[in-house]
Amino acid sequence: MDARTETRQVPLCVDLDGTLLAADTLWEGAAIILLRNPLMLVPMLMWLWQGKARLKHEVALRSGRKAEDWPYRQVVLDRLSAERADGREIVLVTGAAASVAHDVAAHVGLFASIMHSSETLNMTSSRKRDALVERFGKGGFDYMGNSRDDIAVFDVARRAIVVAPDAAAEKWRRNHDAEKLDTGKVSMLAPLKSIRVHQWAKNVLIGVPMILNHEVLHVDALVSVIIAFFAFSFLASAVYVINDLSDLANDRRHAKKRNRPLASGQMSVPTALMLAVCLILASVSLTFLLPWKFACVLAFYACATTAYTFVLKRKLLVDVFTLAGLYTTRIVAGAAATGTELSFWLVSFAIFFFLSLALVKRYVELHEFDDKDGGAVPGRGYLAVDFEMVGQAGVASAFTSALVLALYVHSKELQEMYTTPWALWPLCPLVLYMLLRIWMLARRGMLHEDPVVFIMRDWRSQLTMLVGALLILFGAVGPQ
Repeated sequence: MDARTETRQVPLCVDLDGTLLAADTLWEGAAIILLRNPLMLVPMLMWLWQGKARLKHEVALRSGRKAEDWPYRQVVLDRLSAERADGREIVLVTGAAASVAHDVAAHVGLFASIMHSSETLNMTSSRKRDALVERFGKGGFDYMGNSRDDIAVFDVARRAIVVAPDAAAEKWRRNHDAEKLDTGKVSMLAPLKSIRVHQWAKNVLIGVPMILNHEVLHVDALVSVIIAFFAFSFLASAVYVINDLSDLANDRRHAKKRNRPLASGQMSVPTALMLAVCLILASVSLTFLLPWKFACVLAFYACATTAYTFVLKRKLLVDVFTLAGLYTTRIVAGAAATGTELSFWLVSFAIFFFLSLALVKRYVELHEFDDKDGGAVPGRGYLAVDFEMVGQAGVASAFTSALVLALYVHSKELQEMYTTPWALWPLCPLVLYMLLRIWMLARRGMLHEDPVVFIMRDWRSQLTMLVGALLILFGAVGPQ
């Protein structure tokens, strides 16, 4: 009997969490349940006290996860398909709950049989090893796994195939020269990507009140703005991580968002939770260095952005108004951090300016949305037919922001603050140029990121802002 024929007669047993899936079904399910209702922590601890098998069973029943929601490793599916086509028996052997195992098996359609945890038995490590030896005999099966818990099974398998191994499994593989299935490189920068440092550019808005009140050269104000910048950035990054956790299913169905660290499985749920907690603690610690009013604004932002993450982002139009408010809150926070008086005109301008940008963000999503599901955008309150209406509202908001700016330039407050107030009139067409250009790029399908981040990165927008800053400077110090 040749080696290929012998291999064909040996069943291939495959682990689920971390092997076939680039995720842990228990951790992800538990996180979804707790994000949906934090009070579920109490019964979850009770189930864990009764045994991990009971916890897995209860979490699987309540998480609402479906087979299509999980991130499958395509290279593993391809390998299993090839083995199955060659006539080999493929067995799913998992510590996941029965409902999860059967749902995945039905979805994949490659498994001849399934072995899984029950309400009383957690099918992992030595228990999985014993069950496989009892069924197939020692050395009577090949096993595909990924973690420390799988080492006990590797030791009794005829052949081990290691997939995306953790440190312990990788050490075992090297010592035994076992096969490693290449699943591609996992970026060590995944946690950094998940906090979206590039989005911190939005938080430079905190410095706007200081600049407009001509306090740039005040060291105390500058230090306060820097501290407030990082406090806001850390909190916003924590919210991004939590948002990715709550929106995993939708992200995995999105053409681009499926590549995010959590959605793709490059970062685990425990790592994400630990990262979010550390960021929140860092943010709170920095607030003690600033006035109490800033802490109040930051607390408001935390509540508003959390409400947006879990509820408001799915509400028609409420989502864009909330986004505009969150952008404007950064300006309010800057005034609170430096003790600067907040201008009515600045807040009015900011609301319409950022409403236009928020509508651009939604417009781009609708523009990229492929209308296959009856017109409903997953996770949003919009239909594909809302595309033009969103665009019209956004352009109208752009013109309104320029109108508010024009009224401000003509106001008594500005006339008293600037020695050369007429120098600020060109700001109106500059603002319109910046916003309308963004809208034209969005209409052409050339805008693929957050519009505020785009403004911070785009050299034309940067040049426009530089010209605006020079006009403000000239208006402040120029001749009467």
